[in-house]
Amino acid sequence: MIKSKQYIAIIQAILAAALFGISAPISKLLLETISPMLMAALLYLGAGIGMLFISLVKNTKKNKQKEAKIGRKELPFTIGMIVLDIAAPMFLMIGLTMTTASNASLLNNFEIVVTSLIALFIFKEAIGKRLWLAIFFITISSIILSVADFSSFSFSIGSIFVLLACICWGFENNCTRMMSLKDPMQIVVVKGLGSGLGALIIALLNKEYASNVLYIFIALILGFFAYGLSIFFYVTAQRELGAARTSAYYAVAPFIGVGLSLLMYNEAITWNFVMAAILMVFGTYYAAVEKHNHKHIHKMIIHEHRHNHSEGHHNHTHEGFTSGEHSHEHTHEAVEHEHDHTPDIHHAHSH
Repeated sequence: MIKSKQYIAIIQAILAAALFGISAPISKLLLETISPMLMAALLYLGAGIGMLFISLVKNTKKNKQKEAKIGRKELPFTIGMIVLDIAAPMFLMIGLTMTTASNASLLNNFEIVVTSLIALFIFKEAIGKRLWLAIFFITISSIILSVADFSSFSFSIGSIFVLLACICWGFENNCTRMMSLKDPMQIVVVKGLGSGLGALIIALLNKEYASNVLYIFIALILGFFAYGLSIFFYVTAQRELGAARTSAYYAVAPFIGVGLSLLMYNEAITWNFVMAAILMVFGTYYAAVEKHNHKHIHKMIIHEHRHNHSEGHHNHTHEGFTSGEHSHEHTHEAVEHEHDHTPDIHHAHSH
């Protein structure tokens, strides 16, 4: 049961990556008419509005609550998530105006490095040898893509902005990871509307407007698919895989973006790009094959999230016992055992 849930989570992470992968090349086209800050606002507003509509339709069906709602304990992470999600797409959109869409797409993999290091040093997630190899290859690849001229060692300003976006998203991924047991649809709505409105206010204060209704509509639709649905699948995957490993599977997104960029813009392929792409493939491979197994202790914990009683970590009983998935506050008794596991919220133990 646990294995099958992890496989489903891997598929969700890859699907999230595929949806996000289309954003850079299409956004670059829309940026010809829409300013970077306004573009960032529209992408997140499209995500928030789209997922809010789906949530309202879903709530019309009178089903038992299966998901835990965001509470006061998650407020610091919610605020951090919104602020970082205002900054990240803004940096990415600015970067896209200064570099090629394929270069920006490939550089997005640096998000894995930032997410993993923050997960390691701040949230104490375990990182194995293969994930360290992945971080090494992706970092070297990102350096190659960021240096415009090795003879004079000058950096590409556009690439720097893309890397700043990756750093913001790396911190944001870890904030989201701390909320991953809560309703993923609610997380996307809060993230989309909060970040979108924040970015929109900044854009309007800077007198950044757009009059092309078609481009605005396309940006909102792109936001729903590339950000809304992508974030929904990403948050759901984090429940089972943890922040670092979800980002590792998410690494296929840049390659989708690169392929689409080359088709749309007929961009020139340089030797630097080819070398970086090869290293990025190695990095993605080692990130994807990371495995983790050892004897570990689960401390007693009381929390609320979606769960069922058919897998080993939820053996409690309660009134109105339900065999399917449901949500309520429950207690995990202390236990020691050994099995393959990922650093999800139930395996945040030290090593």
